[in-house]
Amino acid sequence: MAIDMKLNRKHRDRQAGDGLIVLIIFLALIGGGIWWLYSHKTAMDKEGRAFGRQMIEALTVKHDKAFWVNNMGPQCRVDNPPSAQEALIMQLTEMGAPAQPIKIDEQMTWESQFFEPKGYFTAHLNYPGRGATMQIAISHPVSRWQLDNVTFAPERERQ
Repeated sequence: MAIDMKLNRKHRDRQAGDGLIVLIIFLALIGGGIWWLYSHKTAMDKEGRAFGRQMIEALTVKHDKAFWVNNMGPQCRVDNPPSAQEALIMQLTEMGAPAQPIKIDEQMTWESQFFEPKGYFTAHLNYPGRGATMQIAISHPVSRWQLDNVTFAPERERQ
């Protein structure tokens, strides 16, 4: 009988140890998932900010219509038909290159805590004789960053 009690106690101790191992593995998986979410969010934030600055530079300094067109989202294509694209690039080309460095206000937001990032950038441009403001909105809906909206507002010429 004493041997039987000893075996039952060892069996119960082993079951408790098995439960602890499962709990440790479960907590490690949750911790790894949380770490991945935060590192993914940080990486997406950096990529979005870099893409926004690159888009502003491509438009205002390089006047690169191809970069703009290749990175337009569906709504931006509707809002900016080819004639509007040509008009904006022509206006930016006529104004020349703005003074460097360009002051850019950057804001990144997230539709959910970790997914569907959106970026809003306001570039304060200083051209010879006048200033201007360019605002862009970007998003990352599926596989790459895209331009959702662009507005350009030149100020009156300085006297």
